[in-house]
Amino acid sequence: MEADNEDKYTRDGTTDFRGNPAVKQSTGGWRACPFILANECCERLAFYGLSTNLISYMVDILNQGNATASNNVTNWSGACYLTPLLGAFIADSYLGRFWTIASFMIIYIIGLTLLTMSASIKGLKPSCYDNECHPSAPQTAVVFLALYLIALGTGGIKPCVSSFGADQFDESDESEKKSKSSFFNWFYFSIKIGSLVASSVLVWVQTNKGWDWGFGIPAVVMAVLVWVQTNKGWDWGFGIPAVVMAIAVVSFFLGSPLYRHQKAGGSPLTRIAQVLVASIKKYRENVPDDKSLLYEVTDKESAIEGSSKLGHTKKLKFLDKAAIETEKDKINTQPSPWRLCTVTQVEELKSIIYLLPIWATGVVFSTVYSQMSTVFVLQGKKMERHVGPHFQIPAASLSVMNTLSVIILVPVYDKIIVPIARKFTGNERGFTQLTRMGIGLVISIIAMLAAGIVEVIRLRIVARDNLYDSKDIVPMSIFWQAPQYFIVGTAELFTFVGQMEFYYGQAPDAMRSMCSALALTTDALGNYLSTLLVTVVTHVTTRNGKLGWIPDNLNRGHLDYFFWLLAILSLLNFGVYLLVAKWYTYKKTT
Repeated sequence: MEADNEDKYTRDGTTDFRGNPAVKQSTGGWRACPFILANECCERLAFYGLSTNLISYMVDILNQGNATASNNVTNWSGACYLTPLLGAFIADSYLGRFWTIASFMIIYIIGLTLLTMSASIKGLKPSCYDNECHPSAPQTAVVFLALYLIALGTGGIKPCVSSFGADQFDESDESEKKSKSSFFNWFYFSIKIGSLVASSVLVWVQTNKGWDWGFGIPAVVMAVLVWVQTNKGWDWGFGIPAVVMAIAVVSFFLGSPLYRHQKAGGSPLTRIAQVLVASIKKYRENVPDDKSLLYEVTDKESAIEGSSKLGHTKKLKFLDKAAIETEKDKINTQPSPWRLCTVTQVEELKSIIYLLPIWATGVVFSTVYSQMSTVFVLQGKKMERHVGPHFQIPAASLSVMNTLSVIILVPVYDKIIVPIARKFTGNERGFTQLTRMGIGLVISIIAMLAAGIVEVIRLRIVARDNLYDSKDIVPMSIFWQAPQYFIVGTAELFTFVGQMEFYYGQAPDAMRSMCSALALTTDALGNYLSTLLVTVVTHVTTRNGKLGWIPDNLNRGHLDYFFWLLAILSLLNFGVYLLVAKWYTYKKTT
């Protein structure tokens, strides 16, 4: 009977929606994932549908200057990548991932609804005449209140959805363990399906037809497309992402009876502080050679709710002092956690410290990735974008090649590359997580080399036809850029998806949302590093009256040098990655 119960229930401590031990046959696994993947796809579609041309709303409707509008959009985007730290903390400490996602989705919907009202209700909607709008201070304030409610809402969703999806697979079950690795591939696939519509159809429609249907094209609302086309306005432009987000909410709650839940483990920041304080208090104590003498609870799975016990690792020995059980500690039946910590609690902090160098190497990769929305677009604007006599591709829309590469390669990677790699490596994932991320870093170097080669060819055509100061487009098809976008997408599949799996797998059980949020910060830091690089390069290369590498007239610049610089930085970053990956110690679960 006891063996039957072991097979009946999950062994990772997950529960069903009633709080009972999760039954393997009726909860979790792939049966629960369609609702989570649909939720993520719709949420990303709503987010990109809102953010793709938000700067145009700032300029056209809020009547802001280019610099002010750009800064406002950048600040808002930055907030969208910082609020996940708050959402993750709440999920890991108090609410758990399900209720954090559910609560913050409601905030997200409120923000989208308020934004729609600000574009449709008289009094909230700025008055416009003679092609110029005149918003009042309260009207502008309502827009920003709505935007930052959305930023807060996405903060509870971004770091939790991927982890919650992975929670549906029991790590102690070999077949489910393999499926968990596959889940991250398909999770990223769902993100790209959402962004595909935003980066292709939406950008073209917004550029050529108007913002109203620009946000209204998504396939989930095709039924109302004709009506949308005849009711142009920002009210629909913001309203349809709200509808899409509502679909995301419904999808998420429909799966409730099937989900497995990890219990919240209490504040991870408090546990980290306790280890540091206890280590300092016992700095004079000597760590015993027999590590089994270090303190660990024996009467239950772990002292940390919802967490497995962690085995001792040899590095960072000073922190082991927090788990030294002195005579004074033995006298107390309930010693203070600020004086005595379990080995698992100490290893939690060690796991985070081990992760940080790997995390840091992700910033340069994110810098490379950010070029798709900046210099790649500038490069594309100088190239021939016409397809036929009447259709012109917006330079930003070529990022669809990046999205398509991921959509095409996810099934190829999951169904072909992994099984082949598994035969050679013996690893059920095909590659170790660190190897997978390293492959992506190498591919990102190739992407920058490809972009640089395209720019060299473009500049040679400029020189050949003497187009240095001409306003004519360089007679070179924008589709020359397709390989660099495709290669960046390939790098994403290895590095970004590898990061999601790595941070989930190597994070302490009770800190998985926090580590997912930490991974998201590399996106923000990558953008900031890109801005810093452009600023420094511009300052250095424009000395003595020179035009510099990235002037307003790229025909007289050297954008190729900037790509070479990024390739060199990426190569150096890869070298650092090899060193920290060799030093890295994998988490030991007991």
